[in-house]
Amino acid sequence: MGKGFSKSQEAKLHHKACLAFLDKVLQKILQGQDDAQVMLFLEANLDKLDHNFAKLLRSWGISKRTQWQLRQAEKMAGAINIFSNLIQELRFGSRANNLEIALRGYKVAAPFLTRNVSPKTWAETQNNMGNAYCNRIYGEQPENLEQALRCYKAALQVYTKEKFPQDWAWTLNLLGTVYHDRLRDNQEKNLEKAICCYKAALQVYTENKFPQGWADTNNNLGNAYCQRIQDNKEDNLDLAIVCYESALHTYSQDQEKFTQEWIITQNNLGNAYSNGILGKIEKNIDLAIRYYQTALNICLIEVFPEEWATLQNDLGTTYRRSQNKKIENWELAIRCYLDALKVRTLSDFPKYHAVTQFNLGTTYQDAQQFDNSYSAFAAAIETVESLRSEIIYGSRKEEDRQRLAEQWNKLYQRMVEVCLELGYYDQAIEYAERSKTRNLVELILTRDIQTIFPPEIVCQLEQLRDEISSGQYQLQTAIADNPTALAQHLQQLRKQRNQLQDRYLPIGYGFNFERFQETLDDHTTIIQWYITSAGFETFIITRHTLQRLNLPTSGDDLNNLIDWANEYLEAYGRRIKTQWINSLASRLSRLAEILHLEDTIKLVPETCDRLILIPHRFLHLFPLHALPLAKGDFLCDRFPRGVGYAPSCQLLQLTQKRDRPDFSNFFAIQNPTDNLPYTNLEVETISSSFPSAQVLVKQEATKIAVNASLDLPLAHCNHFSCHGEFNLTSPLESALILANEERLTLGEIFGLSLNQCRLVTLSACETGLTDPTSISDEYIGLPSGFLYAGTATVVSSLWTVNDLSTAFLMLKFYENFQSSQKQAGDVAVALNQAQKWLRNLTIEKLDQFLNQHQPQLDQVLAQLRPGQRLLFQESLKQIRQRQPLPFANLYYWAAFTATGL
Repeated sequence: MGKGFSKSQEAKLHHKACLAFLDKVLQKILQGQDDAQVMLFLEANLDKLDHNFAKLLRSWGISKRTQWQLRQAEKMAGAINIFSNLIQELRFGSRANNLEIALRGYKVAAPFLTRNVSPKTWAETQNNMGNAYCNRIYGEQPENLEQALRCYKAALQVYTKEKFPQDWAWTLNLLGTVYHDRLRDNQEKNLEKAICCYKAALQVYTENKFPQGWADTNNNLGNAYCQRIQDNKEDNLDLAIVCYESALHTYSQDQEKFTQEWIITQNNLGNAYSNGILGKIEKNIDLAIRYYQTALNICLIEVFPEEWATLQNDLGTTYRRSQNKKIENWELAIRCYLDALKVRTLSDFPKYHAVTQFNLGTTYQDAQQFDNSYSAFAAAIETVESLRSEIIYGSRKEEDRQRLAEQWNKLYQRMVEVCLELGYYDQAIEYAERSKTRNLVELILTRDIQTIFPPEIVCQLEQLRDEISSGQYQLQTAIADNPTALAQHLQQLRKQRNQLQDRYLPIGYGFNFERFQETLDDHTTIIQWYITSAGFETFIITRHTLQRLNLPTSGDDLNNLIDWANEYLEAYGRRIKTQWINSLASRLSRLAEILHLEDTIKLVPETCDRLILIPHRFLHLFPLHALPLAKGDFLCDRFPRGVGYAPSCQLLQLTQKRDRPDFSNFFAIQNPTDNLPYTNLEVETISSSFPSAQVLVKQEATKIAVNASLDLPLAHCNHFSCHGEFNLTSPLESALILANEERLTLGEIFGLSLNQCRLVTLSACETGLTDPTSISDEYIGLPSGFLYAGTATVVSSLWTVNDLSTAFLMLKFYENFQSSQKQAGDVAVALNQAQKWLRNLTIEKLDQFLNQHQPQLDQVLAQLRPGQRLLFQESLKQIRQRQPLPFANLYYWAAFTATGL
């Protein structure tokens, strides 16, 4: 009986066959054979173009470098370039492998085709490499697009309008496409840059001289106008349609030559009409369907699978948008999406797979087929989580993750809605949590890994992290021996890492609601809000129960909430805030009605004396603890053990791991700008109550001094009594203002180390604000920076606070806290009690309070300039005129919140 070849023998034979194939294909190119003939040869040898071929090409290139003479090297490098170009265009075999082979080919040729030796060929190679990065499947998409951007910009160093006008125009066309798709930086600006690139290219690409370039660029320009954020949407869509029709006119003149381009443009025209203005919606939908179906008559799945799947997906979306014959159109849409998924598989096109699964799930949801909707959304979320987990390499990874969270936020919202329809309340919260504060949670998890997990688990997690990072680097830089196998291996490693983490602390992708409930004591209740596209949800959570506020209310609640928030923020944004201050009580009373606070409180067990509020999106901006109740008191009065805040259940879990019983070391920033005189009373009085205190006073409080301080990382309490500001345009630039107008920004706060800290108090203006426009609910604000830096709790403010009343509040707050047991929630208790004390403070009790602190007050007054002393006396005079309770207005007492443990 004969014996077959062993696996090693088969591998050697395959390797030899691949080398022979490479040699033969390069010879064909060197002999000047037509591209079409070479392409047929490639298609006949698809078995050679497997996951090992890129590695083989790399090792082959290294071995040949020393053998080739200079002239021969340039010729071979040119042939490798052509081979790589053809591999990019190959429509058969593994698209992912083909692109990796092409990239490797360009890199093999690069040492012999330098800008100095062959500038035009070098620029052409930069463009082709940029194309490969644009289409690349492996690696991180944001980073691939940045690589493409660099390649195209490099090519433009050679391709100028004067010397190479046609190449210059084509490169601008490619550059515009990257700006259109770019995931980093400002989307609006990226789209305007794309439009500028296309318009510049059309200076060269005229319809008569360069019809294909004219058509391709118009097609791309139409895409940019469709997505444009600036100017009027209807005008932009009209401009897009003009561009598409111009391109289609050119392609139609030689449709056989431009079949693929003609199909894509038909699809784009369909999209433009499908996204048309509401007043013309049904007419536009009919036109869109006609364009899609016309394209599908030509576009065969066997020849143009990607374009066919895109047409099916977009046709499905248009059927779903139609208001006529809804049931029939839903069925048609579902059929289209299922067809699209035949091509848009998880392995081949993960991003588009998620898009189509989301569309399918939305259609099932509209048709009230909730079980099917759940399955489709689950598949989409699994894919998105997979894409998210791959963003581990590169200096901009946190930004990339946030962009991904914003892009897919609606998916999680929809899944929450479906879970509620199915009665899966626990899963609704789990999916809600998985869409909230994920970036911050994962950053803290990585930072605190040593204290969260047992030492042996830390070792395993770090080994997995290093192996995943190394593998991802290999994929990103196209040096992996077997990208397909490595990608599959990385998925397994990520699964192992997640399972290991979830065994000890189930957060992030593995957040487990039941296990989270077990961390609550029997007397704590959580009220969590979640805003969806249809309304907002209220969940009441205790250790043993989960309830959903379910009232037969109208669908206007969300609109009322949005209107209320906009009116509040508009009034607060005025330079003179008198009207906002005077109307604060009535505004909060209205908010309590919109949120159905009384009905919510009825679901809280009487035995619960501690409340944690978890807002969502713009609800983070409002003093929910100060919402009025029917009996005339406030929400914070109802719970003796305090009303605190948490950005998410997951962050609450993480802060619970920070056991910080010590509270003896104090570090403070005191009046660094020298224009907040009452902060001197505040800080000097508070610091005197600590055994160990380090205070940077006025001009001493520079950024250098703060960063160089040895007391800051050792302090159990860090107190910042200064100015603060929230930057709505760029939240990472939000800052605490130090001496010499220096700014300690949120980005810099993330770099602090506060591993001993129990409490950070931000006794300044607007230190608790977060981005109200954020749809990812990443909770980006000064508190998040300090929570990441290591503190267990942050006290911060929601508006521009009064200097004097804040000083009184802080003195009482620290007095209360230092007399407590410093257990979980005691910061919130001390703060709530101080707020109640301040709002009920009579003139007589204020005088008693001032007499109690007379020594410190005399010391502060002695330090003040004459004008400041007069101002202090005038302030006290005005306070005494506000009889009988000078600080009863919510403005004076309700601004500060306690976030965290």
